[in-house]
Amino acid sequence: MSSNFKEKDNKIKKIMFLFFFILFLLIILIISIFDTIEDYRRLPSLETSKKELAVRGDIISSDNFKITTSKKIYKASIDTRHLDENKKELFIKLFSIYSDIPYKKIENKIDESLKNAPGNLVLSYNIDSKTAKNLKELGFKLRRLKVFKARQVPGGKILRGLSITESGEKRVYSYENTLTPVVGYITKFETKNDKTRVKGIKGLEKEYNTLLNNSKDGILSGNRDVLSYISFNRNSTIKQRVDGASLVLNIPLKLQKNNEMVLDIYKKKLEAQEIIVSIMDSKTGKVLSLASSNRFNPERIYQKDIPSLNVNAVEYQYEPGSVIKPIAISLVLDKNRIKKNELLFAYNTKDRANKEGEFPRGQFKLGRFIIKDDHRFKKHYLTLDDIVIFSSNIGTLQFAQRLSGPEFFEGMKRFGFTRKTGIDLPYEKKGSMPKVWQFSANDKKEEDNVYKATVSYGQGMTATFMQILKAYSAFNNDGVVVTPKIVSYIEMNGSKYKEDKIKDERIITKRTADEIKRLLIKTVDKGTGKAAKIPGLEIGGKTGTAQIARGGKYLKKYISSFFGFVNDGEHSYTIGVTVMDPVSKGKYWYYHYASWSAVPVFKEIVNNLIRLNYLSPKKDIISTKD
Repeated sequence: MSSNFKEKDNKIKKIMFLFFFILFLLIILIISIFDTIEDYRRLPSLETSKKELAVRGDIISSDNFKITTSKKIYKASIDTRHLDENKKELFIKLFSIYSDIPYKKIENKIDESLKNAPGNLVLSYNIDSKTAKNLKELGFKLRRLKVFKARQVPGGKILRGLSITESGEKRVYSYENTLTPVVGYITKFETKNDKTRVKGIKGLEKEYNTLLNNSKDGILSGNRDVLSYISFNRNSTIKQRVDGASLVLNIPLKLQKNNEMVLDIYKKKLEAQEIIVSIMDSKTGKVLSLASSNRFNPERIYQKDIPSLNVNAVEYQYEPGSVIKPIAISLVLDKNRIKKNELLFAYNTKDRANKEGEFPRGQFKLGRFIIKDDHRFKKHYLTLDDIVIFSSNIGTLQFAQRLSGPEFFEGMKRFGFTRKTGIDLPYEKKGSMPKVWQFSANDKKEEDNVYKATVSYGQGMTATFMQILKAYSAFNNDGVVVTPKIVSYIEMNGSKYKEDKIKDERIITKRTADEIKRLLIKTVDKGTGKAAKIPGLEIGGKTGTAQIARGGKYLKKYISSFFGFVNDGEHSYTIGVTVMDPVSKGKYWYYHYASWSAVPVFKEIVNNLIRLNYLSPKKDIISTKD
């Protein structure tokens, strides 16, 4: 009996011991949680919200490469009042390893803060997302190592360790200077909540700035638990972030880079100030390439890059020279004021022949001015073909005089001069022409008008590269000009949007366009554009070499151009090349002529189109059209 009683007593004691042991562990756990709340955090409010930063949209090539994109950046900070002095060196070493920021740089920042103003210290504003994730993990490890200590504040204790928070966005240009200056560049600004944002200053970044920045931050809101994590329920709010719209271009990256390589080679060879090239689909206006030899890296712009920041294809106005001749002649043809097989006097009479008895270059007296031809014709009378193929100033101006001042002015205006092209780039210039009244002589015969004559061969007016390219599209598109477009469509919230298409405009009749096209093809076959010829392709174009005018005077500097087209029966492209200030003295003085500078570049650009399968030469295409 006593034995059973003792056995029961022992069991009760064991149960009591186990009960009190469990109670003891439970008390320790409660104290531990309470200490964690007191030592490591302020008591959280019941409701909280967290924003997820949205970023600016991308610019994407037609072959799906991101030319530029935005990435979130993070801020790493500590409160130096919580940093354990004995573990400062450990923190600096670990943070330096995880962040790849030099040890000495971090040490100097912390020492300066501790000495002058202990408190919140930003160690870096420019942490990328991968590094930010690693640093957050480091933050938990630092707590375990007790690198930071709690501070007594009114109402309890707090502890602040390593803080990693979103600080804004950074614009990244993956291919450095590719497609600049067209893509443009940005500037940074700070929002009211101290976030770093960007906005476009030039190029596509500027033109589409509002759409690219049309973003909405994400929001997570709800009650949070003792560990400050948001617990989601039906009363919570979840709004996903919406990044800005993306631009998808008509320009493929590979073609653009190949063209830029060509320009880099020829800029060096020709010692040119700049070379500009563009390829445009003659039927749709899609710009497949707009390249310059003068480029820069938008992430690192230096003083030397300042002259390269402008898109000179639309911002630089210059006297275009002889590339205007086919345009002027087309206006006369369209009025049926050139007869078939008509002959014009070349003004190269034998009485001015040189000692060898060769035909002299033509000289035409216009008022007090003498207009000269560069080409030495071996006959006294010129056909329309002679005038275009060998670029006769005298023949062109005689045709131009058959139009009245208003007819000539309005015709040039219809072709796009003194008007913007409509291309999707900012700061486009319009160029200039003499006013209507200047084209019509008041006290002299109309045929003595100087302005009309000089403008007919590209002097006394200014235009942009893109205006000329657009005008030339008419000759390869049945007399209709197309509007150049760089952006194919805009992608927003998973949907694609196209801007309203600008209506194409008929400038001349198909009959006139076909005749000019025939003449431009013949210019490549037999005239000043022979170096552009490629078997199996229909190629036409016109050279132009103009002196640079500055301060009312012509300098001994030149702008050489070749504008034309190339067709293979399936594809049809209008192409322009302009070489700014090529070498014009010394051993290679002749490089300033377009036939030696712009035309070879044109041919290389066409070869790029062939290599990348944008053109396929055909055996049955015979380029000559007589």
